[in-house]
Amino acid sequence: MLSEFKEFAVTGNEVGRAVGIIVGAASGGSVNSLVNDVIMPPVGRRAAPGRGAAA
Repeated sequence: MLSEFKEFAVTGNEVGRAVGIIVGAASGGSVNSLVNDVIMPPVGRRAAPGRGAAA
């Protein structure tokens, strides 16, 4: 997989590179939303002060 990425990066395909940047930015927003809205609330409840967590 890494060799395929190196080959892609060296070929100079500007359209492919632009598409990769756009897809990366879009998936970054999705991952950020998933972490903030799904993963962090239970973590925050477990780590809340007064619930036995170390302060």
